[in-house]
Amino acid sequence: MSESVKALVSAGIRTVIGAHAQAQDAARTDELVALYTPDAVLEVPGLPPVEGRDALRAAFTGWAPATPQLHLVSNIVITSWTENEATAVSDVAFLQRGESGWQVRLVGRYDDTLTHHDGAWRFRRRATTYQR
Repeated sequence: MSESVKALVSAGIRTVIGAHAQAQDAARTDELVALYTPDAVLEVPGLPPVEGRDALRAAFTGWAPATPQLHLVSNIVITSWTENEATAVSDVAFLQRGESGWQVRLVGRYDDTLTHHDGAWRFRRRATTYQR
């Protein structure tokens, strides 16, 4: 794969990961769900897998923030890629603002499988683990 293709793949994957965090924190559910393929799977500890866009929409609607929140995603490592598929691992810190200010509520890791679908990178699978 040429360096220019690698750069495009990297930019596309980093963009979709960042767009996910911002859409989720702003409760832009339709934007968030559009970042997934129609048959995508989301795995969150303690919950059954969420499969497909309708189930994703219901889940993200239920998780809409009641108070300001931030998912800070960093250390994105693209572990494998082709022009159409990729895997990536990133670290996440979840913060919420309460009466006493911003607090870290949890830290974790995303293991993502992404595919180039309908002209853009989309999540096919996102598995979250929490660090203790």
